[in-house]
Amino acid sequence: MSKKRCDGDEFTQEGNEGRYANYFEIGHNAFEFVLDFGQKYSDGLEEKIHTRIITGPSYAKELLRVLEKSIAQYEQAFGVIECEE
Repeated sequence: MSKKRCDGDEFTQEGNEGRYANYFEIGHNAFEFVLDFGQKYSDGLEEKIHTRIITGPSYAKELLRVLEKSIAQYEQAFGVIECEE
């Protein structure tokens, strides 16, 4: 099944699974970045990592650029995002 993204590009969703994440860990070495996504539950005692993405430094920087652009668009439309500490 093909869908259009808001930027007009198409992507397929076959075999893809969406997962909610509210917990993140990021590590790196000289060759790659490791991004862990997971869930932190209301008891605050345990985080469960469910997805790990390993990518090169240039792609990590591109992810940062795309995320910054998307957040700016979101805040323009809906207001400033308040961060939890």
